[in-house]
Amino acid sequence: MGFLHEGHLSLVKKSKELCDKTVVSIFVNPTQFSPSEDLKKYPRDIESDSKYLEDYGVDYLFLPGELDIYPGNFQTFVNVEKITKHFEGESRPTHFRGVTTIVNILFNCINPDYAFFGQKDAQQAAVIKRMISDLKVPVNIVVCPIVREPDGLAMSSRNVYLSEKERADALILSNSLQAAISTIKDGEHNVEAILSVAKSLIHKVSSAKLDYIRIVESESFEQIKSLEKGNKYFIIIACWIGKTRLIDNEIVKI
Repeated sequence: MGFLHEGHLSLVKKSKELCDKTVVSIFVNPTQFSPSEDLKKYPRDIESDSKYLEDYGVDYLFLPGELDIYPGNFQTFVNVEKITKHFEGESRPTHFRGVTTIVNILFNCINPDYAFFGQKDAQQAAVIKRMISDLKVPVNIVVCPIVREPDGLAMSSRNVYLSEKERADALILSNSLQAAISTIKDGEHNVEAILSVAKSLIHKVSSAKLDYIRIVESESFEQIKSLEKGNKYFIIIACWIGKTRLIDNEIVKI
């Protein structure tokens, strides 16, 4: 959706490694915002974005207008069912319908062989994988690792909303995830016990209001009660820092 940072550009780098041509779409998608969310405030800087992409050797920038994507008589949406009901889907009920609809439209416009998404939006990537599998969309999804600031904060276009104090407080997301991972490495496999360690840290930060922190199976995003050997999980978190809602996650392999 633009306002590019190194996290976005890591997707460009991966595309250029695997593909002959690289296309970047920029479209701030209104259908994935609820009425109470920050569509109008969402940061935009197309001039800077274009310069970044040119410097990175992107072949094409696809920059449609809203009416190009959603003409006045638009009435068709793509909805993935089960996997969208919890976590981001519960907190933002219209979000994933907007995501899957716009991604499907962009796939149909570009017909890519590969499409690159960031791990920071882990549930979104899982939803898109489910959509292309169910609808037999002929594209290979590549999920690229989270890119972090030197102090560990996951890069996000929304980080610009944070005050100086809030920016420091926002480290609680990555710190709590690391505390959970350390607890797992110490041999704890009970999910409730693992998450209680993370929650105790979050509650100490005055500007932080926890939305959720969960451990889920990596493909289905179903919650589990205990970690089992040989399986792969995500620890996922969404937390308000002041008026800014941030998300983060870590992969856990047992």
